[in-house]
Amino acid sequence: MLRRAARLIILTVLVLAVMEIALVAWHFPWAADDPVRREDALQEYYDFAYTGDGRAAVLKDNPSTRAAQDARTTSNILWRISEFVRVHHLEKARVLDVGSGSGYLQDAVEDYTGIDISRSVASHYHKPFVAGTATAMPFKDHEFDAAWSIWVLEHIPNPEAALSEIRRVVKPGGVIYMLPAWECTPWAAQGYEVRPYDAFGFRGKLVKASIPIRTLPEFLFITSVPNRVIRSAASAWGPTRLRYRRVTPNYEEYWMADSDAVNSLDRAETAMWFESRGDTCLNCERGWKRHVQPDGPLIIRRAAN
Repeated sequence: MLRRAARLIILTVLVLAVMEIALVAWHFPWAADDPVRREDALQEYYDFAYTGDGRAAVLKDNPSTRAAQDARTTSNILWRISEFVRVHHLEKARVLDVGSGSGYLQDAVEDYTGIDISRSVASHYHKPFVAGTATAMPFKDHEFDAAWSIWVLEHIPNPEAALSEIRRVVKPGGVIYMLPAWECTPWAAQGYEVRPYDAFGFRGKLVKASIPIRTLPEFLFITSVPNRVIRSAASAWGPTRLRYRRVTPNYEEYWMADSDAVNSLDRAETAMWFESRGDTCLNCERGWKRHVQPDGPLIIRRAAN
């Protein structure tokens, strides 16, 4: 009897271990920037989203931009950026806003420049604005004292290229405020969380039924923390590649937040990318706590070299 119980326990442990390995592998951030991906669809989407023309009827009165406006208010983005400016004494610094949208933060500092892929937002600015991509910015090295980027990286097909460009244009010792939408879900594009079960076929119903489990803190812990530990070991060999998971955007219907995201980025992974290049994360947890650190902005001090 004892031998049978022991075998059952061992079998159970083995099954759980295999399940954990499978979950960790499934959630591992395998994607990187290679090969370079074009941004034509992204530019077209945001050009229409901000003008309210053409595709606006399909986008249901531009819910993506309307949702972004609502989120800015509920998340106190202007207050957060104002605090960032105050704490780091940036009132008169030269600051770049990457993915500046309609320029709602342009008065947070005196010397402001915005860059956005949408050319149609230019009329919103009374301060310098450049229409361009974050992955190849038309600025000189070390041109800015600071930079911020709010809810942008998750929409860029090559996010590591954008991070590299932000580091390039910020002066050594400068500060960077990063706040993408972390951990965008693969089910947001089709609105699984907000649409009824009868809107989906059998497979879709299974996906929707799994979401309450997949969003539990315990599930996120057992899938995210092991991968963060594995990835943190990579920094021992010098600068790391940014690893992330790709998700398929929906540019036709905006069901819920981040329906138009193309990447799922991890905060700890992004912090490690900066730190492996000699930068300092000013608001990251240290030691083992960094693997379970909460969501929120990253505040980076660029290396003084």
